[in-house]
Amino acid sequence: MNSVTVYVTNTCPYCVMLKNFLTQQNIPFKEVNVQEDPVQMHYVISQTGQMGVPQTEVNGKWVIGFDPNSIMAALR
Repeated sequence: MNSVTVYVTNTCPYCVMLKNFLTQQNIPFKEVNVQEDPVQMHYVISQTGQMGVPQTEVNGKWVIGFDPNSIMAALR
């Protein structure tokens, strides 16, 4: 079973594109809104050094930005 967590904000168009992509591929994911949860925002920054979203944690690997190819590769 794959573990996919998508870190998003309320105003990020790429976050919407990423969630739509995962939904179209029938890939279940957990959504975490870092805009509403500063603790999670600090977690993401501590893991990747990046503040931008979307960031996706796939089976313990991080994919930064809207990058469907890297997400699919991490799921393999």
